[in-house]
Amino acid sequence: MVTKEEARKYLCDTASEQCFWVNNGPILKNLEELANILPDMDNETFNHHVNNGKNDFSGWVNDVIGDKKLANDLLSSKNKESALKKVKNRLNSLKKKAG
Repeated sequence: MVTKEEARKYLCDTASEQCFWVNNGPILKNLEELANILPDMDNETFNHHVNNGKNDFSGWVNDVIGDKKLANDLLSSKNKESALKKVKNRLNSLKKKAG
């Protein structure tokens, strides 16, 4: 179970050198921005970051954001709709916990 402090940390912006650079797209600083960009991301871009060989979103969430639960959940997402649902659900949960 995530603590209030952990939830707040996971919701914060990353340091500028730890931002996520979307292929041919924006630079993301936090989970909210990831949730906002996924609906408009084309499948080619999503598949560049998530395929059989890698899941860049999961890696960024794990290594930079520090949210191991969301990172593990994202590993099973093979399409952007699934990834978006998992990110939004986690964001809602974290926001409630953070107060």
